[in-house]
Amino acid sequence: MAGGKEIRTKIKSVQNTQKITRAMEMVAAAKMRKAQDRMRTARPYGEKIRNVAAHMSRAHPEYTHPFMAGRADSKRVGIIVVSSDKGLCGGLNTNVLRLVLGKIKGWEQAGVKADATAIGNKGLGFLQRLGANVVSSATGLGDTPHLDKLIGPVKVMLDAYSEGKLDALYVFYTKFINTMKQEPVMEQLLPLSSDQLGGATGVWDYIYEPDAKSVIDQVLRRYIEALIYQAVAENMASEQSARMVAMKAASDNAGNVIGELKLVYNKTRQAAITKELAEICAGAAAVG
Repeated sequence: MAGGKEIRTKIKSVQNTQKITRAMEMVAAAKMRKAQDRMRTARPYGEKIRNVAAHMSRAHPEYTHPFMAGRADSKRVGIIVVSSDKGLCGGLNTNVLRLVLGKIKGWEQAGVKADATAIGNKGLGFLQRLGANVVSSATGLGDTPHLDKLIGPVKVMLDAYSEGKLDALYVFYTKFINTMKQEPVMEQLLPLSSDQLGGATGVWDYIYEPDAKSVIDQVLRRYIEALIYQAVAENMASEQSARMVAMKAASDNAGNVIGELKLVYNKTRQAAITKELAEICAGAAAVG
């Protein structure tokens, strides 16, 4: 059995760890509320731009955007993997990266190659270890997503699709359900279909100024950018929620370990006292 000093050292070490996890839990809780508010405020814009894109998809302009044109066979696809920059958030990144790995293996078996864009350090490291073809990346986003940091890496994929180098584009991220539940999802970004857009019914017609190509190009790019921003905002809210839950579980486990160590320490101390009393009594008996 370990000595009393060694056990006291272990207890002190676990207590220090518990202080850190409690502090991280409180920080994550504060950031989680801000991330959830940011995610919810971004939704109305996303819904409005989705409705506009849905109306345009059902219109009959003289110009059809490449994003609306489906491809017969998929030979090469693009994936945008959204993950966190930091760890200590439970199985958040593991779950979404497992989904990515399963899809990549399925595409490889079907003879389809994949180009990847990584948003977040964890996803970038995973794709590099996997040997995937990473064409662009964005890391160090902080606690607030900024569209200007996302546009560049995403534009690489959008340009590749417009040039016909990609036949489809997908985004992987963790969708925020509630504080206790987040689930990894895969959504198809391109090609856009009227069923995928939803929201609008009937046939619409527009007068385009200055011309249909300029207007549709801008609207559809804004629509894709809104989807990416919303995915990153959802992932950040999920990250802070998962980190808060993970740190609370770590703090609770540290408390249990401290309780067990204190019980062992008390038993050790009691045994030492009993031994000393026995020695004293034996010495007194020998003297008497």
